[in-house]
Amino acid sequence: MTTPALHDMGAARLAAALRSKQVSAVEAAQHFLARARAQQALGAFLAIDEDVTLAQARAQDAQLAAGSAAPLAGLPIAHKDIFVTRDFPTTAASRMLAGYRSPFDATVVSRLAAAGCVTLGKLSCDEFAMGGANENSAIAPVGFDAPQPVRNPWNPQHVPGGSSGASAVAVAAGLAPAATGTDTGGSIRQPASFCGVTGIKPTYGRASRYGMIAFASSLDQAGPMARSAEDCALLLSSMCGPDVERDSTSLDMPAEDFGRSLNDSLDGLRIGVPAEFFGDGLHADVRAAVDAALKEYEKLGARLVPIALPRTELAVPVYYILAPAEASSNLSRFDGVKFGHRAKDYTDLQGMYKKTRAEGFGDEVKRRIMIGTYVLSEGYYDAYYLQAQKIRRMIADDFQAAFAQCDLIAGPVAPTVAPPIGAQTDPVANYLADIYTLPASLAGLPGLSLPAGFGAGGMPVGLQLIGNYFAEARLLNAAHRLQQATDFHLRRHP
Repeated sequence: MTTPALHDMGAARLAAALRSKQVSAVEAAQHFLARARAQQALGAFLAIDEDVTLAQARAQDAQLAAGSAAPLAGLPIAHKDIFVTRDFPTTAASRMLAGYRSPFDATVVSRLAAAGCVTLGKLSCDEFAMGGANENSAIAPVGFDAPQPVRNPWNPQHVPGGSSGASAVAVAAGLAPAATGTDTGGSIRQPASFCGVTGIKPTYGRASRYGMIAFASSLDQAGPMARSAEDCALLLSSMCGPDVERDSTSLDMPAEDFGRSLNDSLDGLRIGVPAEFFGDGLHADVRAAVDAALKEYEKLGARLVPIALPRTELAVPVYYILAPAEASSNLSRFDGVKFGHRAKDYTDLQGMYKKTRAEGFGDEVKRRIMIGTYVLSEGYYDAYYLQAQKIRRMIADDFQAAFAQCDLIAGPVAPTVAPPIGAQTDPVANYLADIYTLPASLAGLPGLSLPAGFGAGGMPVGLQLIGNYFAEARLLNAAHRLQQATDFHLRRHP
């Protein structure tokens, strides 16, 4: 039996090969750095520093040789450029932070480093994580002189999804065995679906937000993206844990082995199928792939249960009131005073603020700041923001009523496969495409996307699984068992 190439192993298998010294950390780092250089046209990386990466790899090889290695010793990983890093620039893909160097690492980054991961570089994203296509970056990727959209490796004329699109691309194209992402309204799950990889957003508060540049503080959550559920379980176990001294939204819950039940039987598992996720907006090719995956679950012993999530259609207007409101507040700190971009020509302090923010922010960021400022303004706060918060609570209640009837909820991730680059010109239509991922985000529930087949044009389709609070291990078990029974995550490569 031939040994697969390093980029075909997946994170769990490569980590095992590193521990058994079949390959060194330096060899693994060099392999993935070479692939990143060879596939610069995808526009995935915003920053690479080979000296830093190889120094980290040599340190892990020393630990491996000494027999005191951490669980992920030598495993290469790439980080979304929304996490601050001491050894690489952090820009949030915005002119506002061009060239910024953080004096510290985000907790997610430092925990993965403590687990032995070697950083390959920083990955592109939509500016300040605002977007669903990875077309909104204002920073030129490695190998380019000007900003570029990130390209889907299955078809470079199509988007990879966003805002964690480059994280999905890095995994799908074999530029990294794993990557970090963030999910505010679906930004891990949607690009995972569009690129045919696995990604999980844990329960809100499971992963520390310290050092993660904030978009919407009550929604943002970090998570891993990798080839399989087994890979994601390994990474999530190192990422999560309490950080209450530095992050007020962190849950005071101990770290957990999310892979502990990967091979549990699915006999008797109740999978809820919400009618609201299978309406007229769902394209036939996506529905066919999702239906086929659900049939596989029945073969594995699970039982499909019809459920209702009656306020699903309200998730879009609620999210696009609350998230911009929080963005308006969070991004007020970017004013040119202490750090980041500052306009060169101005006559007074107000002029400096205005010119700095006009030059530093892109169109989508400005759009969301303006929406958020409007809904928080006097005379509109009660009519919009307060009402949206009430409906958010009702959406969470709908999920709890559903979980009284089922153990997990399944459905599509997005209504379509990945669209062509430049096709999403209507912001409102773009927002409506998040209809299936937003409800779980508003409720703070864990959600996962795994490959479920292929749709129009041979593009990947993802299946979304949603669990109740703290049900990450059960989600990963269900995903792993389906991936053992099917090979959508292995059969074809872009």
